[in-house]
Amino acid sequence: MKPAKRLELVPPYLFAGIRQKINAARARGVDVISLGIADPDQPTPDHIIDELVRAIRDESDPDRHRYGGDIPVPDFAEAVASYYKKRFGVTLDPAKEVLTLIGSKEGIQHVAWAFIEPGDVALVPEPGYPVYSMGALFAGGWAHFLPLRKENRWLPDLNAIPLSVLQRTKILWLNYPNNPTAATATREFFAQAVALAHKHGFLICHDAALIDITFDGYVAPSILEVDGAKDVAIEFYSLSKPYNMTGWRIAAAVGNASALAALGLVKEYTDSGVLRAIQFAGAKALTASQECVRQICAVYQRRRDIAYEGLRKVGINLDKPKGSLYVWAEVPAPFKTSAEFAEALLEKAGVVVTPGRGYGEAAEGYFRLSLTYPDARLQEAMERIAKAMSSWGS
Repeated sequence: MKPAKRLELVPPYLFAGIRQKINAARARGVDVISLGIADPDQPTPDHIIDELVRAIRDESDPDRHRYGGDIPVPDFAEAVASYYKKRFGVTLDPAKEVLTLIGSKEGIQHVAWAFIEPGDVALVPEPGYPVYSMGALFAGGWAHFLPLRKENRWLPDLNAIPLSVLQRTKILWLNYPNNPTAATATREFFAQAVALAHKHGFLICHDAALIDITFDGYVAPSILEVDGAKDVAIEFYSLSKPYNMTGWRIAAAVGNASALAALGLVKEYTDSGVLRAIQFAGAKALTASQECVRQICAVYQRRRDIAYEGLRKVGINLDKPKGSLYVWAEVPAPFKTSAEFAEALLEKAGVVVTPGRGYGEAAEGYFRLSLTYPDARLQEAMERIAKAMSSWGS
């Protein structure tokens, strides 16, 4: 059997390669501290777990074990709408402007199938989440990469996009707080993007997976706060990171009703929805006290400070992020590439970081470090890095 030709264009998945290197090092007996993948190490808050157990044992609900897409839970869509009203001042119609997802990753992939045709363009930030560009590829289109650079605060230069590209664009991907750079965006930047989408008739897809993971009093905006945004934009809101629910796979796409209807049609033929008990638990997460989110953010802020101070202490240049689960730092001398530095850290320090080059050519010269690891292990990683850096004479 011969696979589809499109698969010949797909590079190995970034994190699959990292996992292979971790496994190989551990097989050699190395005590590896892996800071490469952002998957929360803390448990889901108890009140969310309690609601899951209640819902899955509720014998008064005969549909509790059936397809969640065929028999959705209105409570979840209503909870998302209520949350957006309280958190962002954005009014959403739960029936038309909220679509339940099996985690935001599947929605990000599927929205390309709903809008991209052969020859169409997706504007993709570089560095950026690989699924943005792969979605366009699988749909028969192509990605036009928008380089994110330090001098522009890791925002794409929307004025630099060629007109010939804009005329073929169907989707613009944005992601703030950003993975991997940890950068943030202002309402003014979102307004510029919305104006461009109105002018050229494309859809903005804002990946807001980290919108509630912020520090030092900073509050990240939703793109839907901008006047006219719902005419041209949808936002992917995930419960994975603010509630430590990555494995639960529940999220929502919100915003433009016609875009969500198109995405929903694709989903009708590709999945069967989220287990009803998980939808009830998601509704509880959004409508109960948000003290758990504040506590989770406090943990990540503390870890950010450990990583920031540890890296700065050994002469590595980086900005202190106002949000996200990452720090994004410059590759130090004497290393010429991010892969070279990452391999040396694994070999000499037993510490795994993500080389920037894995996120695209524009990310070369940087590496990403995740904060989803216990404080003590993160501190130990900083000490190991310092010892290795000392041996390299940096």
